[in-house]
Amino acid sequence: MNTSKEKLDQIAADYHTNEAIPDIHIENLCQEYFIEWLLQQIPIGSRVLELGYGDGLVTAELAKFACELTVLEGAATLVDQARQAYPVIKCVHSLFEEFGADRAYDVILASHVLEHVDDPQAILRKIASWLAEGGKVIIVVPNRNSLHRQLAVVMGLQPKLDTLSKRDLLVGHQRVYSLQALENDVRRAGLMPIESAGFFLKVLPNSMMLEYSHALLWGLNAISPSLPKDLLANIAVVAVRDKTP
Repeated sequence: MNTSKEKLDQIAADYHTNEAIPDIHIENLCQEYFIEWLLQQIPIGSRVLELGYGDGLVTAELAKFACELTVLEGAATLVDQARQAYPVIKCVHSLFEEFGADRAYDVILASHVLEHVDDPQAILRKIASWLAEGGKVIIVVPNRNSLHRQLAVVMGLQPKLDTLSKRDLLVGHQRVYSLQALENDVRRAGLMPIESAGFFLKVLPNSMMLEYSHALLWGLNAISPSLPKDLLANIAVVAVRDKTP
């Protein structure tokens, strides 16, 4: 895609700041559920780097959490939003590829980042170099093996599990991952996976779940821990720097 700040501004206008997006409540609910798990991964007082502001839901919770937070965002419109909403938080306007860290971070959050960038391996190597001793990175990506993608292939709605939908393209996705592919990429970057998780039993595309009740959508998130993570819509990996000689 050749990511640029201008391209990211366009995605922000088309999606993040577009009030006409009909399924934003589904995505927001997924984030709200994910935040409960995320905060358990962050030690009190950590220096945290969040890659991407997005809709700001995760930032809002991190801003209330006992941590030193830096947000790295490439879209100028979203940087302005973040700075206005959270003036005490350090928000850096930069592409991930161009960012030069002036400190080491205890926790780096790359939630729905790797599916957007031109070179995931390059970003993962940068992340590894930004981690403090004993620090960890939390990575979340869309799952190519999600139940809704498997169903779409069986029904002939898409040819392959990793086919990108119109919605994927709208939000700037360049790929989807399997858990194994994600862990392999993480290892190749000099990181070691120590934990994984899955979130949201997505049974159908968002466009077919618009009338689902809040209780049902929340239930499809809350059931996640009892199901095989490889069937869920989003997968997460927690990793540390690999100290293997």
